Amino acid sequence: MEERQLTDQSKKFIDDLRLYLFSGGKNDQEINEIAEELEDHLVDAELNGKSIQHIVGSSPQEYMTSISNEMANDYKAWAKYVPLIVMGAISFPVLGDVMEGTLSYSILQIIGTILYSIIFMVGVFTTFRYVAKRQLSRVVEFFLLLIPTFISMFFFIGLITADTFYQTPTIEFGMFGSVIIGIILILFVILFSIWAKTAILPVVLIAFHLPTFVLAFTSFSEEVQLITGIIITYLLIGTYLFFEFRRLKRKK
Repeated sequence: MEERQLTDQSKKFIDDLRLYLFSGGKNDQEINEIAEELEDHLVDAELNGKSIQHIVGSSPQEYMTSISNEMANDYKAWAKYVPLIVMGAISFPVLGDVMEGTLSYSILQIIGTILYSIIFMVGVFTTFRYVAKRQLSRVVEFFLLLIPTFISMFFFIGLITADTFYQTPTIEFGMFGSVIIGIILILFVILFSIWAKTAILPVVLIAFHLPTFVLAFTSFSEEVQLITGIIITYLLIGTYLFFEFRRLKRKK
């Protein structure tokens, strides 16, 4: 049966169920089978004038949990997404450093970056499960999914601060190595954005790093550059979120 027969509420519940099961480490094929079976039940129910509660019960959260508990975890297949998330987290600090010159990292920075990536990854999947289970609007989901990005960025700022107080051995990548790493990360950002069908990663990257890079060529004092850079960063992110909000609202 055609998916267009479903109400928006039913379509969103199926999407949320997919997201909840995916973020819980379930197998893609099994997720598709369950989603298709649920879709058939919902179509039949709606054709007979019944609501989604007739199929999933009064508590969508309990329904999702029960389905998840009946499925085996498939971390091997799910792990293919981990490098994508880790690369996305690493791209924030590394691309900024490439713009400033050759890459050079202390052992503390490398270890901290790994922890930063783990925090980002755990935050993303925790948020996935939270928004999927709470049946929130698309707009609220979008803003909540930004939280892991900002939390990991604050952690990284703390890492930079700690690195100034505790000196550890440094690894130099040189000009050639830095350029190669920069090109790889830029290609990753482009391909990831196409795959995910969202521009949030390149927009946030540009918003965080471009103002600092441009202002460095001005005669402004460091304090003025810092304040102006912060203002421009939040204006760019705010502008993007505003238009994305309008797009999601029109789509809804």
